[in-house]
Amino acid sequence: MKAVIQCGGKGTRLRPYTSVLPKPLMPIGSRPVLELLLKWLRRNGIQEVFVTTGYLGHLIRSFCGDGAQWNMKITYTQEVEPLGTIGPLSLLRDQLDSTFLVLNGDVLTDISLSQFASFHRHHPGPVTIATTTRTIKMDFGVIDEVDGEVKTFREKPALPHLVSMGLYCMDPSVFEFIPSGVPFGFDDLMFQMLENGTPVHVFKHEGVWLDIGRVDDFHKAQDVAWDEQSVVIEHPVAA
Repeated sequence: MKAVIQCGGKGTRLRPYTSVLPKPLMPIGSRPVLELLLKWLRRNGIQEVFVTTGYLGHLIRSFCGDGAQWNMKITYTQEVEPLGTIGPLSLLRDQLDSTFLVLNGDVLTDISLSQFASFHRHHPGPVTIATTTRTIKMDFGVIDEVDGEVKTFREKPALPHLVSMGLYCMDPSVFEFIPSGVPFGFDDLMFQMLENGTPVHVFKHEGVWLDIGRVDDFHKAQDVAWDEQSVVIEHPVAA
């Protein structure tokens, strides 16, 4: 299976650090997050990777090269103008000719890619979203009302939400929904697919997931020995 790592964002949540480094090169311990991602993909049997670049993309290309140091093949795309989170895939229509992975370049997780891919294949549809549950602390008192009368009141509750992990399994048929040459986000893709009645499935992950673009998660990631993580793989991810 081929994988696409999206590295074109500006990392505004981690400024001022990302003023000089693209977010995927932010260090986790002694290694950039992108290197940890590539090693994780390689451990899961993936050898061909496309990296979409934009902001400070030359630094990413200089660091990763052609991927030979990880026994991988890396190909790059370069956005002249920002194309959003999904728009860059339009530059890879011809290369992504079978089921493929898409992941943000700032994600660290211990999800089983073989289980994720198997779930996708057994639930027909162009897109499966890897999800996890995050509890969000509200800054407000939350009111439930009926006809203008308060029925319940919760002071700054912590509410669980099923959230996207920034990791997707997709089939080439998804390109029917993705325009070329214009900004197009994952939200745009979801709106179009739902409006069209096209099924979108979710794979629920209960393990580790950190979004390095969030300051809290960035700091949490420093406490994990990612280079020492041993992912048990029963079978490589098949094409």
